[in-house]
Amino acid sequence: QVQLVESGGGLVQAGGSLRLSCVASGTIFSINAMGWYRQAPGKQRELVATVTNDGTTHCADSVKGRFTISRDNAKKAVSLQMNSLKPEDTAVYYCCMNAAIILPARFYDYWGQGTQVTVSS
Repeated sequence: QVQLVESGGGLVQAGGSLRLSCVASGTIFSINAMGWYRQAPGKQRELVATVTNDGTTHCADSVKGRFTISRDNAKKAVSLQMNSLKPEDTAVYYCCMNAAIILPARFYDYWGQGTQVTVSS
């Protein structure tokens, strides 16, 4: 059974850094992309950053220059290095994987349970 587990969340002061990690386990035929979303209380879930199978990365405008996404294909993992954190970055961060589990290669989205990031002022 496929499972995504996030780690690295916590409490940090504004200007500090955190590194989030997400590791996928189980039988996975192919990973098309992995990424991070976040959701603050009372707000809609929003895309933070993604990385595709060919290494192409994308970051939301709100985090460009501060966050860096990276993927470890061998470990089926994705990380999010968050620097210069701001209070508005406070949210639950969710890992997402678009992957095909079995043949034929049909791709679906898989989600982790989320990890809390709190940035104090």
